[in-house]
Amino acid sequence: MFGDTRYNFENFVDAINNPEQFIGEVNRIGVGINKRIHALSRRNSGTRVADEDWDNFVILDGCRYDMFEEQCPIDGELQQRRSLGSESWEFLRENFLGETHHDTVYVTANPHAPKLPEGTFYTTINLLEEGWSEEDQTVLPGTVVKEVLNAYDQYPNKRFIIHFMQPHYPFIGEHGKELTHRGLLHPDKSDSDTERQLWGSLGHGRLDIDNVWKAYRENLDIVFDHVTRLMEDLPGKYIITSDHGNLLGDRTRPLPFKGYGHPRGLDVPELRNVPWLIVESEKRRSVRAAQPIATDRPGSSVIDDRLSSLGYK
Repeated sequence: MFGDTRYNFENFVDAINNPEQFIGEVNRIGVGINKRIHALSRRNSGTRVADEDWDNFVILDGCRYDMFEEQCPIDGELQQRRSLGSESWEFLRENFLGETHHDTVYVTANPHAPKLPEGTFYTTINLLEEGWSEEDQTVLPGTVVKEVLNAYDQYPNKRFIIHFMQPHYPFIGEHGKELTHRGLLHPDKSDSDTERQLWGSLGHGRLDIDNVWKAYRENLDIVFDHVTRLMEDLPGKYIITSDHGNLLGDRTRPLPFKGYGHPRGLDVPELRNVPWLIVESEKRRSVRAAQPIATDRPGSSVIDDRLSSLGYK
């Protein structure tokens, strides 16, 4: 702890003059302690994606259950399920690592997806390079829809996992872009001060929580519009869910420190309880497994850049 460059005299004086920063740092340390406690008593129960019945499995990255319940415009049976992860790689690892699903095409905007071995799915269509928006620093939901429909034309007898990045930060709506343009959310890549990232800025009192909530909800409305359009053109039974939720000042446990973002290995309801909307269809696909085909995998420098842009590093 004492070797951390954040703990120096200048920052100590800054914390004295700005109590919110001191409280934010205490919360950050407390959440870290809770993660260690959870690791000691870990029982990773939850819903396994492969055990469920679906043709199209839609992941809205970082979507809280309460947000989904309030904002979802799509009719179906809404349940609350327990995710196998509190962040994206934990979710992917626990659901798919060491398994093969050669009846499934995975179309993804998530930068953790390349960590899964080649051949996990029939093919993986990774949008981190050609689908990346430099202006928005993410893969836009319209790009995901376009690529899914193109893939369906090629592979009509496969199931689809469709991984949107929204409502996860960066914010792409009108209000969210205004928030981003204040300069707090895109630090220089050489700057290792993670407090300037979104959740750190919020936890240390540098951002207004109401503004962040508004931008976060705006992202969800935007992605719902694109999911609705996708459902018009891609037939089959849908499950619409999230890989994990997000903390926006929620109290963690067993020590009641406030958390922000989605730390890996933190077992709290706001992260692990996710929406699970089942949308039935009379038109089901005839799904067949086949020998997997090669997948274009982005290079490590691209992955690192995308992870940083999306707030993972």
